[in-house]
Amino acid sequence: MTQAFIIGGAGKIGRRLAQQLHARGHRALSLYRAPEQAAELHQLGATPVQGNLLELDEAALAELMTGSDVVVFTAGAGGKGGPEMTNAIDGRGLELAVAAARRANVRRFLLVSAFPEAGRGRQVSDTFENYMAVKKQADVHLAQSDLDWVILRPGTLVDVEGTGRVHAGLAIPYGNVPRDDVAATLLALIEKPAVSRVIIELTEGNTPVREALEPFA
Repeated sequence: MTQAFIIGGAGKIGRRLAQQLHARGHRALSLYRAPEQAAELHQLGATPVQGNLLELDEAALAELMTGSDVVVFTAGAGGKGGPEMTNAIDGRGLELAVAAARRANVRRFLLVSAFPEAGRGRQVSDTFENYMAVKKQADVHLAQSDLDWVILRPGTLVDVEGTGRVHAGLAIPYGNVPRDDVAATLLALIEKPAVSRVIIELTEGNTPVREALEPFA
């Protein structure tokens, strides 16, 4: 059994991942902020862990994740609160999580990032440009760490039912991907520790998730 500490545990991908981890016999510690989120996380099979990424310091976050085998960072401001919130959660929050993981001796770290071509070909706001810049800097920060990391860059996230089939590669054409299948890919990465220190782009496709990750192992 693997214990995964999910930062952004109450988010759309985090909830799906917790449910899938539970179904596979693993333990999901899901970090959440609002008290009303705990009951739903418990119903999904997660162990709810209350904590606000904007208020925790390195030592406190490290204490919460101690004993875990892997940290999954899928937190994000989601465009709410403007650039300041994006900077705080997607940027400084990721840096805090990396420092806490090192302090807690949790060596494996999975980051859900952003597809480089997101928003290209259309007019985007300064807020979106800031979001993309912050996500890239977060990737750089993690990739420069000594952790056993994987950066997953999904295409446009959609809420249709997952197919269990994806297109994964170092550089692939842009496209959509169901959140179900992003969670399934994270689960497969957790169960496939041989995939390490690589950036993987992900969209919907025709290859079963686990088969799609084989070339990276």
